[in-house]
Amino acid sequence: MAEQFPGGVLDLLDAAGDRTVFEHGDRTVSGAQLLEAVRRVTNGLRKHGVGPGDGVALLLGVGPEAFAAVVAAHAVGARVVGVRPGLTGRQREHLLADVAFKVTDRAAGPAGDRPGGDLVLDDLLSAPDDGVRPRVTARPEDVARLIHTSGSTGVPKACAQTYAAMTAAWALRPDAWPPAVRELASRLDRFLVFGTLASQVMMEYGLLALAAGGTLVTADPPAFPDALVRHRATASVITVARLTRLVASQRASPVDLGTLRALMVSGSPVTPGRLREAAEVLGPVVFHGYGQTETGMISMATPEDEPGSLGVPPVELEVRDDSGRPVPPGTDGELFVRTPAQSSGYWQEPGLTAEVFTDGWVRTRDLGHLDAEGRLWLTGRARDVIIVNANVHYAGPVERLLAAHPSVAEAYVVAVPDDSTGEAVHAFVVPAAGHVPSLGELRTLVAAELGEASAPTRLTLIDEVPLTPAGKPDKRRLAAGA
Repeated sequence: MAEQFPGGVLDLLDAAGDRTVFEHGDRTVSGAQLLEAVRRVTNGLRKHGVGPGDGVALLLGVGPEAFAAVVAAHAVGARVVGVRPGLTGRQREHLLADVAFKVTDRAAGPAGDRPGGDLVLDDLLSAPDDGVRPRVTARPEDVARLIHTSGSTGVPKACAQTYAAMTAAWALRPDAWPPAVRELASRLDRFLVFGTLASQVMMEYGLLALAAGGTLVTADPPAFPDALVRHRATASVITVARLTRLVASQRASPVDLGTLRALMVSGSPVTPGRLREAAEVLGPVVFHGYGQTETGMISMATPEDEPGSLGVPPVELEVRDDSGRPVPPGTDGELFVRTPAQSSGYWQEPGLTAEVFTDGWVRTRDLGHLDAEGRLWLTGRARDVIIVNANVHYAGPVERLLAAHPSVAEAYVVAVPDDSTGEAVHAFVVPAAGHVPSLGELRTLVAAELGEASAPTRLTLIDEVPLTPAGKPDKRRLAAGA
């Protein structure tokens, strides 16, 4: 039986030895050096009493020491919570409410003034190195990490992934790589990482790159195409909006992207037209991934796949009708999936868990179909969401906030294309008698409660909302006129 995660990561670093696995600024870090950092942080965490089941929040970036801290926290069996930038104060407080320990890049004050659970990464790295491979004390049934959604419902929902699920994930198991992942892995020689390892996508592609013998290269700032050129990157993650800007930049003022072999688009769909344009300008480098926080990767299209297709899913996938029955190829329905590393549910949310996680399947709330060759095509959403910078934001909480404003009688929001963020929030508002709602006021209201990404970027005043034949608000007609 395979050792629990992160045993496979420790094995990779040990096997890498003197080979460079991380480039960070002017520094190169070998597998042996990164493994030493993992040993030190592991020993430091254990010295502070961190063990299986303890909640540990990591407020860190993407450098090698941050990577070592992630691995070490898993080695001691902690429940790891990554805290990404850009959260509101309320959202951040919610993420930190259920953790006993916080690991930060720098001290907030003198050591004597800090609570016992506030740990500084440099202090953990100063722990003795005993030269012994860290003992993995993770238990299969324990929650390994909480991966948070965007928080557009007010506070982020946390998807709970167990150690058994992380161990079953295919990133560290080349023998289990599906064909599309195997093709991608062959292009990850120099994988550009940026932002934070709290990003599920960034961490998992990073592990895949290491398993493929590649090097992680940090970019700060992650400006494209400059970062790709400066770091001679062969691959990176990219949002739809950033891909659109990169293509436009290359058309207007091309630079040499000769090292680039893979851009992994995830988080929101790419239209066939955008994919064709990207292939024309950048070459055959775009991989289009489809997955969810709850499931991890569901399917991936390579540059050879027909634009619009998401390739043949390497996981169990059923397309079901409204009664829950599977439908034949070519027929649209809601997608239900089972993946090796899917979450076990939402942390401390039994009602929501029962709604989405059913009999071992995950209800994606996305609509699509499989064609006769088994390729997946998305055609819509069964949930009312807007995907901004690859993060899902629910329409309902935004509408309720807007409708509570004194100048608003009714409010409806829809997704509209946006070159900067992929999609944006467009608000349609029926004004309250004697009032003229202001976009600035409404944006401020939503941003303060739900975050900037949920705030409407456009406002249209309407006399009344159009209705469907069933008497419900017809958002398709609203979106068509946006």
